[in-house]
Amino acid sequence: MVENIWDQFLTIIRQEAGSRVVETWFKAVSLTQWDVLTSTVYLQAPNRFVRDWIKQNYTDLVRLHLGRLLNVEKITLIFIEPGGVSKVDNEPRQRSDETMVVPARKVLVKSSLIKNHGHINRSYSFESFVVGPNNSLAYAAAQAVTQKPGAIYNPLFLYGGSGLGKTHLLHAIGNNIKAQHKKISVLYQTADRFVNEFINAIRFDELRKFQLKYKSVDVLLVDDIQFISNKEQTQEAFFHIFNALHDAHKQIVFSSDTFPQNLAGIADRLKSRMAWGLVADVCAPTIETKIAILQRKADMSNESLSDEVAYFIANSFDSNIRELEGALIRVIAFASLTQQPVTLELAKKVLIRSHETSQKPVSLQTVIKCVGKHYPYTLAQLRSKSRNKQLSFARQVAMFLLKETTDTSLRDIGVYLGGRDHSTVVHAVNKVEKRARLHDEFQVQLKQMEREILRSTVQ
Repeated sequence: MVENIWDQFLTIIRQEAGSRVVETWFKAVSLTQWDVLTSTVYLQAPNRFVRDWIKQNYTDLVRLHLGRLLNVEKITLIFIEPGGVSKVDNEPRQRSDETMVVPARKVLVKSSLIKNHGHINRSYSFESFVVGPNNSLAYAAAQAVTQKPGAIYNPLFLYGGSGLGKTHLLHAIGNNIKAQHKKISVLYQTADRFVNEFINAIRFDELRKFQLKYKSVDVLLVDDIQFISNKEQTQEAFFHIFNALHDAHKQIVFSSDTFPQNLAGIADRLKSRMAWGLVADVCAPTIETKIAILQRKADMSNESLSDEVAYFIANSFDSNIRELEGALIRVIAFASLTQQPVTLELAKKVLIRSHETSQKPVSLQTVIKCVGKHYPYTLAQLRSKSRNKQLSFARQVAMFLLKETTDTSLRDIGVYLGGRDHSTVVHAVNKVEKRARLHDEFQVQLKQMEREILRSTVQ
């Protein structure tokens, strides 16, 4: 009978919370005993982590549905796991452990967050951000949320390619809010750092501290949210943090390299929440905006930059603003070291020793286009979860060529090709290299593809 009740309970939870929750948390738990006289349910968890997670996040659901199935109004929950027995308080939610933290402790956490966990870069501000038609909506929305945090555009989701100013806007939001509202706690966090924190919280049994930290902030800024893809437990933790903050009308801002619904490896319910507020794109800047950015940066360095030099640098770099700024820094540094004025001739000498044979950075799209000429697969197919042998090999070749011909990190390559992780790309590269060593014909083909890619970037 007990096993039957638990199976029925899992069916209900699967419908209400989703199969991901059942597979991640409840599948490993079993109902071992039902004491009718004391209305006590004994649940066995595989470890303390699973036990604590269910206690903190799903106690109400367990009580509600098991109570209905057992036809009991109030039940007492006792968890059994290898480390011992843990009783769950049977009082209403407002007296749960989470809300019984004394006020002084909560204030201490917030003070600590402001001091140690803000991660806000003070050099980024709205004043230093150059606005153009490519980013005007994102800029206006970012400014708007600083006026009434949590009241409008919550969450705010900014998306666009790497190096286009999303991180700048996130920091600007944080700086602006902290300047206007001294008592508001603001936390800027990269998705990578969030994942590492969550892993450490599990390792050192500090999940409660981890949750309290994030649920205590007033403004949460998460950069590169796409990097929690395919990390189910991290997404589960973030899902509950998001709900707690949003329900408390606290401001949440995301940045990503793609539109929310196109995020691969992210649970649908999380993607839908990311799009609840305003979604604004940050596109590649126009030539006029790039010139304005260069001249603004030069002014900040107390350097004079003529229109012709600014136009030359802006026209030489199409990829992103970071490379644009890097080029300007190289030119100014060379001029300073050699005690020469910043001229067009000097800029050409520094950036492209032979302007006629200069190369643009290889784009990801260029590599995929070349792969498509040799293998009959589209980008969508390469990004798919299909394990077809021929398609999988073409995907591995694409990963190898992306590594060899672009400056893209292995992690970013994996995300670009369907949200795969770093280890998958490493395995693909090793497999292609091994095949090239064993088969001369394939090695020749690979070299030919590399030459085609590099040849297509010559101006």
